[in-house]
Amino acid sequence: MSHAHQIVPREQLDFGLDGDIPKYWFANDAFKSRFFDAMSTIFPEGERYFISCVRDYRDQVTDPKLLQDIKDFMRQEGQHGIVHTQYNDRLKAQGIDVDMLEKTLKHLLFNVIRKHLPAAVTLADTAASEHMTAIMAHGFFERKEVLAHADPRMRAMYAWHAMEEIEHKAVAFDVMQKIAKVGYLRRVMAMAIVTIAFNIHALLITRYMLKVDGFSRWQRIKLFAKGLAWIFGPGGLYMPIFGHYIQYYKPGFHPRQGGQMESYGLWLDTFNRTGDPIAAGEVLHAAGA
Repeated sequence: MSHAHQIVPREQLDFGLDGDIPKYWFANDAFKSRFFDAMSTIFPEGERYFISCVRDYRDQVTDPKLLQDIKDFMRQEGQHGIVHTQYNDRLKAQGIDVDMLEKTLKHLLFNVIRKHLPAAVTLADTAASEHMTAIMAHGFFERKEVLAHADPRMRAMYAWHAMEEIEHKAVAFDVMQKIAKVGYLRRVMAMAIVTIAFNIHALLITRYMLKVDGFSRWQRIKLFAKGLAWIFGPGGLYMPIFGHYIQYYKPGFHPRQGGQMESYGLWLDTFNRTGDPIAAGEVLHAAGA
């Protein structure tokens, strides 16, 4: 089992989100930019949901190390929500009804899912989501070409988010296994459901954003045809991390079994030396294959 990274909440970071970031900041590509923007609108309420689902079991935890990990996990996730909210304010200025998107998601997560499903199920959802976000770090940064033409400020924001997901990727899983005693079937069912639900939700928001941007139905169809190939096709965003993803379905799986990013250390060292998340993001990106 690989070494566990220290979970370090990093606060008051400046990514230059109030600067001149282009509307289509990802290779001047409307679909790619809006797909990542869609994820950004999901994160604030999503992070609050994850914190709530882990908090359900905190009072049952007696291990001091796990209790500290939970505390640091919550602080990191809280910061992710804050920074993505800052970026989402830019989307509001572009005519995107972020409040509506967040209100819809909040209702789904808190008034439907958390209200009607057992705490163990929502914790399994959280553990599955945490695995997905951690392996996205691999998908976004292990291959240099993936984010090569993204704005450096946005690349840095996603680098910071990704590296912290790697740091705390086992926390919800450990609470799920050790405290909630969730079994194999519930664990893998949660992953299958989360995988489908997250992607459908992100793509529906992407479609909405492109409509707000003024693209015609035919233009959106063409953008989606090309964009879906970029996400799901051979050599696309997801295919190279499929090996990491499928590990979750193995009996006996634990997030600390492999799946570490060697370049994480470069990001951490640069951030600790400079305190500059953009410089750290550039070092991480440059280290990609």
